[in-house]
Amino acid sequence: MSKVGKLPVAIPAGVTVTVANNVMTVKGPKGELKQPFSSNIKIDVQSNEAVLTTLNDTKQAGADHGLYRSLLNNMVKGVSEGFTKTLVITGVGYRAEVKGKELVMNLGYSSDYIVVIPNGVTVATTPDGKVTITGIDKQLVGEFSSQIRKLRKPEPYKGKGIRYDNEVIRRKVGKTGVK
Repeated sequence: MSKVGKLPVAIPAGVTVTVANNVMTVKGPKGELKQPFSSNIKIDVQSNEAVLTTLNDTKQAGADHGLYRSLLNNMVKGVSEGFTKTLVITGVGYRAEVKGKELVMNLGYSSDYIVVIPNGVTVATTPDGKVTITGIDKQLVGEFSSQIRKLRKPEPYKGKGIRYDNEVIRRKVGKTGVK
């Protein structure tokens, strides 16, 4: 039995969780999310919490127990509060701006990068080089921010590139010259 899976999922006011045909649906003020789940798991929804139990004692059922509890918890948090990732663009002439459903970035290459913003994600930019990615699906927000970061990873000598707001880049000393 999973340690994480044993914990009940708190359901705040304004959020409804329904389970039917091995699909959990979570509706809240920010939107609606659906997730299919394994037949090894049973979900009991009370008034203000959901409890997950395993139907058998296999290793796969124990793994699914923690997985689907975490997924359900992230869905409840997403439709009630939402998820946010902030990226910082550092470098001379590096900038980003939102044009419609596209994020246009100048990252020091010969041409600009144009990235299509997926549905369910909103992107906001500031003039000081911050890109804020928000949405209700934790996986989608994380994946999109990871794809943006891959376009120009931060380098350790000058610190130029795209990094997460809370990420610390270990700086290296460059060449010291000849003596």
